[in-house]
Amino acid sequence: MSEPSLSAFLACNRSVLVDVIEAKGSTPREAGTYMLVGDEAIWGTIGGGQFEYMAIDNARAILKGGGEKDMDIPLGPEIGQCCGGRTKLRFTLVTSQIAEMLQDRLVRERDDRPAVFLFGSGHVGLALARALAPLPFAVTVVETRKEALQNLPAGVTSRLTSMPEASVDDIAPGGAAVILTHDHALDFLIAERALKRSDLAYVGMIGSATKRATFSHWLDRQEGENITKRENAVMMSRLILPIGGSAVRDKRPEVIAALVAAELLQRVPPAMSNTRLERQVAAD
Repeated sequence: MSEPSLSAFLACNRSVLVDVIEAKGSTPREAGTYMLVGDEAIWGTIGGGQFEYMAIDNARAILKGGGEKDMDIPLGPEIGQCCGGRTKLRFTLVTSQIAEMLQDRLVRERDDRPAVFLFGSGHVGLALARALAPLPFAVTVVETRKEALQNLPAGVTSRLTSMPEASVDDIAPGGAAVILTHDHALDFLIAERALKRSDLAYVGMIGSATKRATFSHWLDRQEGENITKRENAVMMSRLILPIGGSAVRDKRPEVIAALVAAELLQRVPPAMSNTRLERQVAAD
């Protein structure tokens, strides 16, 4: 069963906000991470393991009128963990005001997600959309075929257009273009337009070393009109082709999708939320 939305959880549960206010050394999650604990349900995670069980027990004690407002937990053998760091937690009974702050915080975090545009929703494109859907990216799938947009996962934006290459201009700076269309000529048009932008963190194209060489020669033929040889070399140095690396030689769509998702997480790091709810609460 999937985790309920934040609004659904808040509507059905009296809960305590558990906020990581400080993290030193090696810890399961960073400062700013939070979870909600109800009498019989939880929303989110602060890292799992014995450390999280302790936090859940304390939060439920608060719901019963006891518990501690703050916990300073060393993550060592004494609690059955070996991270070696130290984490401070703040526990706050959720009021209507805090619930509203949490909703606002979630909206801001979603707005801060880097944009990933997938050009093409064939077997690999669809698998990649499904792999990226739960990750902290704002995913848009661009297609020329209406039927190819019918089975996208929830939360993924679809865009039907006869000129996919024009959508490159709509990728926010710091975002990514992943090119997986059914037409190599279209792939090349999209890639050229994306590589001419210096503010994208990732431009990748599905294919082989042969396709990479073919695209490079195609760019050379544009020389004198749209691009110089020097610009060609710079653009090719920024192109990820093949996508997903070469360490795993498995061409199943789901495997390629997993490898590309990992590659995107490395090259297009999601924004880390610096929102500290406990400071807002303390200030009010």
